[in-house]
Amino acid sequence: MNLRCVKQYLPIKNNSMKVFVRRKSTTADYCLDYVKKYDYENFMCVLLLKNTARSSAVAVRSFNIEVARISEQVTQKNTGLMRLKFWEDLIDKVFTKDATKVPQHPVAIELFKAILSADFTKRHFKTLITSRSEYMNRSTFSTLEDIEKYTEKTVSHVYYLILEGNKIKNIHADHAASHLGKAQGIVQQLRTIPISKQINMICLPQEILAKNKVSHEEILRGKKSDRLTESVYEVAGRAHQHLSMARKLIGQVPKEARDVLLPAVNVDFYLDRLQKVHYDIFHPSLQHRSWTWLPKLWLMHYRNQY
Repeated sequence: MNLRCVKQYLPIKNNSMKVFVRRKSTTADYCLDYVKKYDYENFMCVLLLKNTARSSAVAVRSFNIEVARISEQVTQKNTGLMRLKFWEDLIDKVFTKDATKVPQHPVAIELFKAILSADFTKRHFKTLITSRSEYMNRSTFSTLEDIEKYTEKTVSHVYYLILEGNKIKNIHADHAASHLGKAQGIVQQLRTIPISKQINMICLPQEILAKNKVSHEEILRGKKSDRLTESVYEVAGRAHQHLSMARKLIGQVPKEARDVLLPAVNVDFYLDRLQKVHYDIFHPSLQHRSWTWLPKLWLMHYRNQY
């Protein structure tokens, strides 16, 4: 997709209101708008993929959003598990490649199209579901390693599927995707800390909080402290390690796979912003969306880097 196509998804001023060019008309448009609404940063990266690969990536990311949002939408664990079971059954139906068995749901239809066009591994889809069921209503992580295991299952597996949608099966690409998924997943956990009270979740590992003598109350009050800053620094450092390892593999990652890993640009951007505010996770500059990473995204795409 060229720069002109990407521009249509950037907000433009019109009578002091933000408007977007595209309008929903098909299941593909529905899924694209769905990703734009709930996963904007990954959405901007998806736009830079080529046509068939982009469609598959949008289908995969739409599916992931559906299963990820369930825990936010329900208060009862059993209700959440029932909704996850719906998506688990849907995956089984889609993989039959029988159109008559596919529910008339936009995400299901787009997944069906994607599975017809590429050789996907069902296990990756199932992992995205089972990982959510395992962590349903969980309010803490015990260790940083627990977060890494969780992000491998919930983020890295998304990249494995998008690579498969690009018809790329390469051990080095998977290795880089694994590290990027962990880096991005850890950053996602850091970014939820300011809303810990709303989501009833403390995303910093209990082991690190205990070591630095940080209480849950400190986090819920949203107050900066040296102890909390030290905890954030340690977790952010692990994300940076994974990002660096993903980037060190670039010479071994096939050129056609590198655009799939473009979200590394935004992960790096956030970690850099966090460092500049001395790991104050509550700093106002971190609480709003920034557009300044987009030129770097385009440049990395142009250079076939991530």
